[in-house]
Amino acid sequence: MVSRFRVGVISSTHGIRGEVKVFPTTDDASRFLALKQVILEAKRETRELEIEHVKFFKQFVILKFKGIDDINDVEKYKGAELWVTRENAVPLQEGEYFIADLIGLPVVTDEGGTLGVLKDVLQTGANDVYEVTMENGKELLLPVIDECVLNVNLEKGEILVHVMDGLLDL
Repeated sequence: MVSRFRVGVISSTHGIRGEVKVFPTTDDASRFLALKQVILEAKRETRELEIEHVKFFKQFVILKFKGIDDINDVEKYKGAELWVTRENAVPLQEGEYFIADLIGLPVVTDEGGTLGVLKDVLQTGANDVYEVTMENGKELLLPVIDECVLNVNLEKGEILVHVMDGLLDL
C-alpha cells in the first residue's frame, strides 16, 4: 500500500511574506484547513513543513509555512509537490478507497476470468469510472456502480466486477 499521498503542487509565490499558491490534487481542498504539516518534495530537497495559515483564492489554496517569512525563501519551491502521510490522510468512509491503493490491482470478472489491471480512476461527477488495461492491451471503461463493481478487496489485492452487456463491444 502507498504510504504517502500527494495533496498539492506549489504553482507560485503569493505576496512577499512567504506564502505560496498551491494547486490542490486532493478531492476536497478544504482538507487543508485540518492539516498541520506536509512533506515538501522539491528538486533537491525533501522536508517536513508546518502549516501556519491557510486561505483560499479561486481554485487555489494559499499556504503560509512556519519559519518561511520571505518571498525569496519560497521562490525555489515553485513546482514542488506537497504530500501527507497515510496517518494524516482524510479518514475514509466504508466503501471508499484511496485511488493510489487501487491503481495496479488486477480486475477479475464474476465469471472467473482476469479482465486486466486497473490503470486509472476517472472522476466524472456522477460516478467514478475505472480505466482497465485489458490483457489484450485494449482499454475498457467500467462505471463504478453496484451493478458493475461487485467488490474491492485490498487484502486479497483484486477488484471483482461484472461486465455488463455491451461494454466489451465498444
